[in-house]
Amino acid sequence: METEFLIPISLFAMVFGIVYLVVRRKERLAMIEKGVDLQSIEPEKRVPSSLKWGMLFVGIGLGIFVGRLLSLYTCLGEPEAFFSMVFMFGGTSLIVYHLIARKMEGPEPPKA
Repeated sequence: METEFLIPISLFAMVFGIVYLVVRRKERLAMIEKGVDLQSIEPEKRVPSSLKWGMLFVGIGLGIFVGRLLSLYTCLGEPEAFFSMVFMFGGTSLIVYHLIARKMEGPEPPKA
């Protein structure tokens, strides 16, 4: 499989990431100099991000397991079974995370 196309894509992605981080840092420093409270811009999250990543990886693991079972006991080929189940279980775990996060955050406080 030819993967030479990944080199320019990764180069542009890296340059974009570095420029984004530099611009964001300068913007935040300017806001601090003006006396703007950064906590008001980024509200505190009540839901830990580790929950999202944990649920995603468990979903991917379940997808690999079920994909293996499907490839052994059905007429599905190995790549089709693996990819379909990994995406289906990974996506389902992110949807469940979203529902849990909405329930944990509760109603938004009224803005004054």
